[in-house]
Amino acid sequence: MGDLKLCCLGLSHKTAPVSVREKFAFKGEGLEEALLKLNSMEGVDECMILSTCNRVEIYFTSRSANPFKDPISFLQEVKGATLDELNSFFYRKVDRDAVRHGFYVASSLDSLVVGEPQIVGQFKDAFFTAKELGTVGTVLCRFCETALKVSKRVRTETGISKNAVSISFAAVELAKKIFGDLRGTKVAIVGAGEMAELAVKHLITNGASDVFVVNRTLERARALAEEFGGKPYPLTELASVLKLSDIVISSTGAPGYVITKDLVEGALKSRGGRPIFLIDIAVPRDIEPEVDSLDGVYLYDIDDLQQVVEANIKERLREAEVAKEIIEDYVERFIKWMRELEIAPLIAELKQKAEEIRREVLEKRLHKLNLTPEQEAEVENITRIIINKLLHQPITSVKKKAVEESQNQVVQIFREIFGLGKE
Repeated sequence: MGDLKLCCLGLSHKTAPVSVREKFAFKGEGLEEALLKLNSMEGVDECMILSTCNRVEIYFTSRSANPFKDPISFLQEVKGATLDELNSFFYRKVDRDAVRHGFYVASSLDSLVVGEPQIVGQFKDAFFTAKELGTVGTVLCRFCETALKVSKRVRTETGISKNAVSISFAAVELAKKIFGDLRGTKVAIVGAGEMAELAVKHLITNGASDVFVVNRTLERARALAEEFGGKPYPLTELASVLKLSDIVISSTGAPGYVITKDLVEGALKSRGGRPIFLIDIAVPRDIEPEVDSLDGVYLYDIDDLQQVVEANIKERLREAEVAKEIIEDYVERFIKWMRELEIAPLIAELKQKAEEIRREVLEKRLHKLNLTPEQEAEVENITRIIINKLLHQPITSVKKKAVEESQNQVVQIFREIFGLGKE
């Protein structure tokens, strides 16, 4: 048997287009069947599969000299993987690299959007599925539990998940800065569009109360209003809606300005000094730029929001460097644990042999010394202390060497030195 290895075979948004990722994705019962099949292969001891929109990764342990042989055969059989696909899109990571990668993934450092929260739940689901099926054991259970612990520390001790990194979230972030508490704010959506609708949903989640849906046709306005639990208005009533609204998100795609300076100026007179936040997501723009010159008006277009997003992404990447330091400490601790786990039976064997020798010598000699029971007990204690002190240094050394060098070699030398039995 070779050294125990923890490995990762996978692809992600960084290495493969969506068409390839789709081909190799595992879902539902297919995932469970695949896990059981993979786990039955000779070169795989433990395994789990993480399958999301942006990655498919197999984490497994093996003692094989060629640990990736069986997982590759598995992908060829189950997914029809070609050698060209395996060589072009898949990465192979072993031990430290695999552990580090897994911790990065669980902490969202390897995500398409660094700091996104979904991956930790997906990682947890992958682990629980494998655990229920019995395809993970001591090593992968410890690996996954540590990865989830690392992820929690990264999120609580760094700002990696703070600050908006999407246009819709950036709009909400800016609204919070203007109004402080969004509870009770009134929101208007003018026109339609995925980003605008998403922004409205986020605003509602953050406490916005009333939603006014304005559209060229009342029928379309009604359909959207039903989705948001809001009130529909035709575009002809836009002036009235502006008077009521604290936040206005516009995305009509009209050729000219839909919200003019005069229109907003008229609305402000009825608002009693309350500010109005205008978000223009349309291209070409819906809101006349001169609106921004009015007191009590905050106007942001899609370029402004994009700048906020880009600044926030840079900040997250800076926080990612802090996260990497936290992760590196856990990587080293895990590798140390894994190596010590491997040599634990060897150390137990050495201690057992030393104890057998100690007992054998005492049984032969102790009765000749005519000692009192108290004296015999003291001899027992003294000999145990001597054995423990003698073994301390070699045990410490073998633990250290097992982390630094080839484990098989270390075990072989240790067995020869102490005359321990063969595996």
